[in-house]
Amino acid sequence: MPARIYVLWLLLCGLSCLRAIAQPTQHRLTDTLYLRQANSNHLSETYRYCTEPFGAPVTPEHADSLWHNGQFRAGPWHRTLNLGFTHRRVWMRLNVANTLSHQARFLWSLYNYTDSATLYWRPAGESRFVRVISASSQQPTTQRAFPARALCLPFMLAAHERGVLYLRIDHHAGALYLPTDVTTTEDFLAWEVNYPFDQHWIWLIGFYLSSALFNLMLFAFLRDRIHVWYVLYVVCTTIFLLMEDGLDSLLLPNWLYRVLWHIGQFNFMLLASACGMHIMQLFLRLRKDWPRLHRGGTWLALLVAVFVGLYTLLYPLAMRVGGAGLFALNAGREVLLLATFVYGWVALLAVARTSRRRLAAYFGLTYFFFFTGFSLFWLNHLGITNLHLLQPNALAWGLFFELLMLSVLLMGRFRHALRQNARLRIRQLRQRNALSSKLIAAQEVEREQLARELHDALGPNLAALHLAYQGPAMREAFASSPAAAAAGHHTELLLRHLRDEVRTFSHSLIPTEPGQGTLTESIATLRDLFNLYGNPTIRTYCDEGLEQLPPRVQQAAYRITAELLNNALRHARASEVLVQLLRHADVLEILVEDNGRGMPATPSGRGIGLRGVQARTDYLQGSLHIDSSEHGTSVFVRLPYKS
Repeated sequence: MPARIYVLWLLLCGLSCLRAIAQPTQHRLTDTLYLRQANSNHLSETYRYCTEPFGAPVTPEHADSLWHNGQFRAGPWHRTLNLGFTHRRVWMRLNVANTLSHQARFLWSLYNYTDSATLYWRPAGESRFVRVISASSQQPTTQRAFPARALCLPFMLAAHERGVLYLRIDHHAGALYLPTDVTTTEDFLAWEVNYPFDQHWIWLIGFYLSSALFNLMLFAFLRDRIHVWYVLYVVCTTIFLLMEDGLDSLLLPNWLYRVLWHIGQFNFMLLASACGMHIMQLFLRLRKDWPRLHRGGTWLALLVAVFVGLYTLLYPLAMRVGGAGLFALNAGREVLLLATFVYGWVALLAVARTSRRRLAAYFGLTYFFFFTGFSLFWLNHLGITNLHLLQPNALAWGLFFELLMLSVLLMGRFRHALRQNARLRIRQLRQRNALSSKLIAAQEVEREQLARELHDALGPNLAALHLAYQGPAMREAFASSPAAAAAGHHTELLLRHLRDEVRTFSHSLIPTEPGQGTLTESIATLRDLFNLYGNPTIRTYCDEGLEQLPPRVQQAAYRITAELLNNALRHARASEVLVQLLRHADVLEILVEDNGRGMPATPSGRGIGLRGVQARTDYLQGSLHIDSSEHGTSVFVRLPYKS
């Protein structure tokens, strides 16, 4: 259905164009333009024009001979002179008369870029022409005879003076669209002051720039290349529109103005169309599902970039030489421009025939706005039509609606990307939790094995060694020498201490499990084992109902408590340690406090034990807080759980 609408629109556009071309013009032309302070009459009522090859003589006498031979004709009534894709010189002839009672300065203004323009004057009753002034749009505004957005050629007329003006226009870009006017300096300046507001340029440019900045922010969040291409597309199209109305000469520095016009106005539209192709490829995901179509668009965009580079290098030479080279460059530009738009419709129709037809319809509506505006503009540029339905032009409004729709679509893409990223993060968290669970389970198995080895192998061997050390043979040996007896006593104390250490360590490694004692009993056993050393004194408090906690929470609570007690015993040099396990509705709180010397202030003060506590806390999505000073240390752990 969207394709039928597009075809119907094209047919209606073609009919309207043919009607505009075929419509006869029956208007009364005047011979002389009577110049007043403000001229309300359209210049097309008075001027005549003719075209000739660039190689023809450039003198006003030659142009006057063409006038006498009937080569001049009237321009389109109340419309801009639009000669389209033409590579010829243009002469414009105008009889003028100053109706003011004083000498006045008038301006003949050309509102489009012009390679060069020269104004000649011949007073009434004389046969000799005078060259008044020459100007070129290649010069920045500040270097022109009359600094303004338009290319203005000033001339002076005495009170009630009459005569004939010839304007020679040389433009080689193949786009002869010549909006022009003659008025006083004061009237021109009054029009120029209000021009950006009357033609809606202020808020249109503001919208273009804000949409580009918005997409730069989206790119900073998402790192999606489509937003970079969007910004380049907006920049190239905005530059083209500014160059179209001469606003670039007012807004840009001189060096940048020269660079842009050295590249060429319509080349920026060509680059914008290539950026638009990349946006379409990324939005419709052509690389994955239509690789050949994607590859063709990529090669076409590359060809556009190469052509623009060659055009920039060869255009100055072709303009000096003239002939077929200049025509080939401009014709190649138009062919590539047409190819980019044909590619866009081919891609949209290809996607519309698949399951992604809704995506194609959304982007097709966006593309339709710009295509409509550009079609009207391009038909005028080629000289096929001379329609100006909107101000400043149809392309500016087509771009506005396209960017508006495209911003909505990219916002939808942004929200979709956020949802995708959220799902990916959830999946990654689940995978990480699963790996952590497996790692902790493996650690528990390894700890239990190590504890049993210590308890069942090393423990009995140490006990047997202790009994053998207390046997009759050792007593007789110690009794024979007081020094040996003293050494034997110290050795016995070390063996007893080592046996107790192994017993304590093996018990702290074995976790609490259902059926093997509650968490409260395990904490109490751990306390009693550590209290065997006598210093520090360990006190514990456990809320009721700890055995109803999930097994993994009980296991983590036991490990964390054992590790914190071990740290306090080894490093704190404390005399008292208090352990509290407090159960709340959805969280278990573990508080371990000592009155020791405190922990180092630097992050390197955290050893393996505290890093293990932090890892177990993070695994259960809990929190760890440490408050340490020279008067002691408090470690507060919160472990959430579901009842």
